[in-house]
Amino acid sequence: MTHPEKPPEVWRRLPSAEWNDQTAAHLLRRTTWSARPADVRRAREEGLERTLDRLFPSAPLEWPRPPGLDGFEEEWRELQGKIREASGVEKRYLQREQRERSQAALQELRIAWLQGAAKPENAALAKWGLFLGDVYVVSADKVRNASFLWKHQEIVAAHALGPAPALTKAVSRSPAMATYLDLARSGKKAPNENFARELFELFVLGEGSYTERDIKEAARAFTGYRVDPRTGGFRFAAGQHDRGRKTIFGKTGAFTGDEVIDLAYEEPAAAEFLPRELARFYLSETPLPPEHVAALGGWWRGAGFDLRKLARTFFGSRLFFAEEYRGNLIKSPVQFYLGLLQDLDLEVTPLPRYSTSRLRQMGQELFRPPNVRGWVGGRAWINSSTLAVRRQLVQQLFAPLREENLNADEQRILAEARARGVDRFTVSDRWWDEHVGGAPEKAARQLVDALLPAGGAAERVIRTVRDFLAEGSSGRRDERRRMAAIAILQTPEYQLC
Repeated sequence: MTHPEKPPEVWRRLPSAEWNDQTAAHLLRRTTWSARPADVRRAREEGLERTLDRLFPSAPLEWPRPPGLDGFEEEWRELQGKIREASGVEKRYLQREQRERSQAALQELRIAWLQGAAKPENAALAKWGLFLGDVYVVSADKVRNASFLWKHQEIVAAHALGPAPALTKAVSRSPAMATYLDLARSGKKAPNENFARELFELFVLGEGSYTERDIKEAARAFTGYRVDPRTGGFRFAAGQHDRGRKTIFGKTGAFTGDEVIDLAYEEPAAAEFLPRELARFYLSETPLPPEHVAALGGWWRGAGFDLRKLARTFFGSRLFFAEEYRGNLIKSPVQFYLGLLQDLDLEVTPLPRYSTSRLRQMGQELFRPPNVRGWVGGRAWINSSTLAVRRQLVQQLFAPLREENLNADEQRILAEARARGVDRFTVSDRWWDEHVGGAPEKAARQLVDALLPAGGAAERVIRTVRDFLAEGSSGRRDERRRMAAIAILQTPEYQLC
């Protein structure tokens, strides 16, 4: 199926006659982390509309707060007070202690995010939040308070399915954003332009849609935004706010920050910016034809910039399901890792060196994007080093956890996880029993159906796996099945979605 030529037509709903196992699997692989056969069957039976309703419900995803962050927040404020009063060696000691505690809290934050995102019922909204977080970027490189980073994620999640202007306004009050783009230091005598610049360039409009004067004037409107040192929340310092008249996008008034955001969304470029980013993240590295983006943007403006409506229209469109956009997108490290866990029915190992460190080695360190533009993605995910780590990760999941090599803290964390019933960290006999059995032909097809998209490449892999399994003796069946599964998960096809 190729998409129609006329721009408005490409955003019409996929015809019901074309909703099948292949289109359902494509939707699941792009909107979530994987397309397990049982999930594909459910989506096909429910139909496109009900599946979209389930993936993008009206209620936002609520993330349970990691328990350690509450204690960390109190410690952070206490240490901040001591650092302000200290000097010399004592100050350096306190600053080092604060960095170490912040790093430990950040590791807990990363594990907690992975554990929540790994749940199949959370996957679509977790990935949608990851997309929006790659637009409204903050980073632990500068925001060293893990609690601020968690609050930023909560803000994005709470507004992820509502009007985009409301999300942008909420993000402007995020303590992480205020720290990352220096809003917390911007006053009427010396307005800081960082947030205003990124608001126009990276959040709402894109390059070339504003002037330097627009930035300078908008920066004045956001003066007085602060982080409350007692609560860690937003505080407006009225005495530091510039109440004077500003001229932005040719309009003059005593604009506030929220009013500047409203002005930005009135600009023509606002309708097309996020749809363009959406297509880059979910559809293809190659930009869509400008007329297609313009058609979607015009519709989205008419829909009040509603993010849920945008998602349902985009992911239900004829363009999204076009043949040329299937199996052409390189999985991000997060999708590769969480997809592996879902395909193999595993849970996140709550030990950084077995989970978050692997993501960092593959090029995607959670809560630490490389710069204000976020992760580049696409072909940038793949090089000889990151491919080697992907192969090592696959092998790790098929090998028993060497608990004798764990330190005391890791053993304690693992014991606590098991006490909560979380213990599926490597592939067990149960997975083989449920997914792979019988003669080589049947076993090969079961393996490939469970792990790879259907198509010509899958058929070729089935034949190769069948021949490999048939060559072994019955005594080595389990070992050859394991080797075959690892080989499938290391194929180029598994790196794509």
